Amino acid sequence: MLELRPTCENCDKPLPPESEEAMICAYECTFCVECVETLLENVCPNCGGGFERRPIRPKAEVMQNPPKGNRVYKPVDFNTFQSLKETNKSIHPKDR
Repeated sequence: MLELRPTCENCDKPLPPESEEAMICAYECTFCVECVETLLENVCPNCGGGFERRPIRPKAEVMQNPPKGNRVYKPVDFNTFQSLKETNKSIHPKDR
């Protein structure tokens, strides 16, 4: 079951379970759509993979299975991330 982390790892924007702005990579690194599209250019700074919209858990399921995700706030070091981003941003995630 997805953790449903509560905030963007980079900007700390709240991303509650019903958020349509939450994006995740294959390891559930969680960022807001604005950071993914404008800063990260669809490259996860942690693993180099791409992002997909996080599914929304039905409200009844949220009550029965509350999010277990811990807040992860570690703003991206863009000096370190730049080479990973430049290497991967033009390659489709399935081909990375």
